[in-house]
Amino acid sequence: MASTKQRVQGIIHAASSACDGLDGDLAHVSEPDPAAIAQIRTSMIKDIASEHGIEISDADAADLLLRFSATMESHPVLASRQLLVGWLPGIDNDMNDSTAAAVTEAIGWTANSHFEQAAEK
Repeated sequence: MASTKQRVQGIIHAASSACDGLDGDLAHVSEPDPAAIAQIRTSMIKDIASEHGIEISDADAADLLLRFSATMESHPVLASRQLLVGWLPGIDNDMNDSTAAAVTEAIGWTANSHFEQAAEK
């Protein structure tokens, strides 16, 4: 039977992969975090909480998503990336994909730490 950490790792990897593929489809959307990606991340947070025996609402998960991602998607970083490689055909889309996946991964592990601490109390 898989450990909690292994199940959480699977949840995070699945969400990151979904955001990676989805962001490629939405690469030309002007928002840095489209609603579809936010929904995947919110569901990921709820699933991670559930793995730690904590049930949260969609609203609570969305609030945590805002808190966890507030410092991860800096507009100056995204603007610099766009200036450096945004004009190269295909490369900007790949950068969008990898950025969406990496940010989702970071949010997932931040959520895991948050719920590990909450479960200990």
